Amino acid sequence: MPEASPIRDNLARVRALIDAAAAAGGRPKGSVALVAVSKTMPAAIIRAALASGHRLFGENRVQEAEDKWPELKADVPEAALHIIGPIQSNKARRAVQIAEAIQSVDRPKIARAIALAMDETGRRPDCFIQVNTGEEPQKAGILPLEADAFIRACREEYGLPVRGLMCIPPFDEDAAPHFAFLREIARRNGLADLSMGMSGDFEQAIRFGATFVRVGTAIFGSRPSQP
Repeated sequence: MPEASPIRDNLARVRALIDAAAAAGGRPKGSVALVAVSKTMPAAIIRAALASGHRLFGENRVQEAEDKWPELKADVPEAALHIIGPIQSNKARRAVQIAEAIQSVDRPKIARAIALAMDETGRRPDCFIQVNTGEEPQKAGILPLEADAFIRACREEYGLPVRGLMCIPPFDEDAAPHFAFLREIARRNGLADLSMGMSGDFEQAIRFGATFVRVGTAIFGSRPSQP
């Protein structure tokens, strides 16, 4: 296992920044959850974060999560996993079985598949609706004009436990308007949780009400190349 101290130090630094941003917005300590994004990181690196006391992680790919997390959870049962990347409907059941939350519910087909998997397995991980606030054709997420109807369908038609919303602003734009936009969609739909903000902008996201921030490189460093 790699030495835990660099990751422990990085986690402490990120948590301090989260607490400071929350305090600046008049929010209590502990009101923002840190999702340590461990995608592409080997299990040994994740174990260093677990040894440092961190318990909430995010993975993009269901297959990668299945390769790493059963053993990690067996060793640290209180560890929680969020799926934060797009999933295919044929992997919905596997996502439901391994995750405590799915942050990338973004279209009716996947909502139906997740609902069916929940009925079959009896597991009901929290769901976040991913909104494509920048309307980028290459990016996952329900379009903003369709968001209200989709949220309603996820709740009423599919019976999903919708906890909040998630977004990934365009890389080359100011993230603030996107965070404000997502906050407004959540407000009018009565959703309390917002997953927004990554390593480069999580403090800004907290100012706009983020309750979950997804931070990877600021904790783990540069990611290994994916095949």
